[in-house]
Formats: sequence, structure tokens, C-alpha cells
Amino acid sequence: MSTRCLVALTALLAFITAGCGAAADTGAPAGNGVEPSRDVLSAVVVDEAAAALLPADVKARGVIRFAASIGGTPPSAYYAEDNRTALGQDIDIAEGVAKVLGVRVEREAASFEAILPALAAGKYEVGTGNFGVTEARKQTIDFVTYVNDGQGFAVRANDDRLSGVDRLDQLCGLKIGTGTGTTFEATLEREKHVCPDQGKPPYEVLPFSEGSAVYLGLQQGHLDVVMNTINGLRHAAANQPNLRFLGEFKRLDVGFALKKGSPLAPALQAAVNELIESGAYRQILDKWGTTDSAIPRSEISPPEHS
Repeated sequence: MSTRCLVALTALLAFITAGCGAAADTGAPAGNGVEPSRDVLSAVVVDEAAAALLPADVKARGVIRFAASIGGTPPSAYYAEDNRTALGQDIDIAEGVAKVLGVRVEREAASFEAILPALAAGKYEVGTGNFGVTEARKQTIDFVTYVNDGQGFAVRANDDRLSGVDRLDQLCGLKIGTGTGTTFEATLEREKHVCPDQGKPPYEVLPFSEGSAVYLGLQQGHLDVVMNTINGLRHAAANQPNLRFLGEFKRLDVGFALKKGSPLAPALQAAVNELIESGAYRQILDKWGTTDSAIPRSEISPPEHS
């Protein structure tokens, strides 16, 4: 795809996404059970036991420094119509955790693929971006889980070549769009041999930094399939014309990302569990239409789902 074409596609979906932002500002549901303006955090209060787990320097300054991947559409993290206000499930859970701990979130927007290396280098304390827990990532990153999401596929609704994807060899010969630096890209690249091993044409992996470009590349016929988060694809299929969700491929726990051995992990885990026990957690997920992704309890760097 040419650079000129990609810019045009990105600009067009930015316009479409702005329409979703308008729904957030007016309080109108954004589809797929999403209610962007619903207040789910005002009743959250400080839990002294969780706050006591904060490292002394963080408690003293009263701020946790977050890097956040923000963009696209609900439910994870996106911008309202003003292109400045961050909304979404990741945002609400982070803000709820901060309220439980009695601190503020200092959030800096960063590209998805840049956050994990920056955490390992100590630039940020916590990262959000629907980061799935994998054994490879756990070599350098710790995770504090807060939902269970995972990997799925979508196609144009008028494309009947696929009814679902259970195995990657069903994608032989197709062009697959996904996000740069994601578990989707890693999975596709790692298993790229499956088609040639069977004497079939390989699938082509086309990673994009802009999620908007992936969906428009699909609609314009430059891509055959999109691989993304289960919740993201469900929402997109409910709101975008001519898009069909093919179902779940693999579940993954999703969590706050931290530098390996970060002393913040126990405090974040305690705060997530307090949100779960108080009922605020369920309200957040209900607001964003993601109650199927609820976890019973937060864990620190659990094993990757097989």
C-alpha cells in the first residue's frame, strides 16, 4: 500500500472515529453496550491497606507515571471528540486503581510498540495498552492483570472465504493486517511456516502502528483479514459497516505492564482486587460492554494461557 493511500485511509477513519467521540461527549451509547459518559468511579474511596503497599517515593509524590497507548475506538482506550480527553476501559481501571491508592495518574500517550521497551528502561512506571500476558514478555516485564481478553479475527461482511479461524493454516495466501509490536504480530510471524509446511502459499503479515489504517485497509480491499483484540473486534463489528467478527482465536490475560521486579506491582494488584470486591470493577466493565472479560482476582505475572 502506498504512503499516500495509507495517509488517506488513516485520515478517513480518523473522521469516522471522531463520530464515536461525539457519542462520548453527548452521553449517547456508542454501540455494543458502551456508555462512555456513565460515572462509575465517584463512589471509589481510598483503601488504606492497599495504599500502604505503595513504594515510599510514589506515596510521597502522590503520582504514578503511566504510559498509555490511546487510539482508535472503544472499548480499550481512545480519544473523545476533542482529541485530548482519554476514554475507555483501560483509562477507567487505571483511574479507579489510583483512587483506591490515594494517588493521581500522570498519563503520557505513547505508541503501543514503544511502551514495553520504555518500561524496561525505566522511562515510565506503568504501561497500559491492552497488553496481553505472554511468556516472552514476562522475561523483561511484570504484569498486574485486570481483564481477560485475547486474539480474534474479522473480515469484510461480504467476504465468505472464512466462516471462522481455528488454525492459522486457514489463512494461507491471505493478507492479514494487525498492530505493530502486538501479540497478534508475534503469533502470526512465529507460525508463518505452517502454510509452506503444507505446500500452501504463505499468508502475508502487514503490521500497522495506526489501528485506523488496519480497518480501512480491510474495507478498501488492501487486506483480507484483521487480527485484533476480541473486545475491540466485537465493538468494531457492532459499529462499522461491512465488518464481520470471526470469533475468538486465543484468550490472554491483560494487565498493567511494569518493569521486571517493580515494587509497584503488589499495590496495583491490591487496588484491582479492591475494585473487584467493591463492585466498581463490574460497573466499569459493564460500562464498556466487556463483562465477558471479567477476572475473579488480579494476579501478578500469571502463566500465559495455552
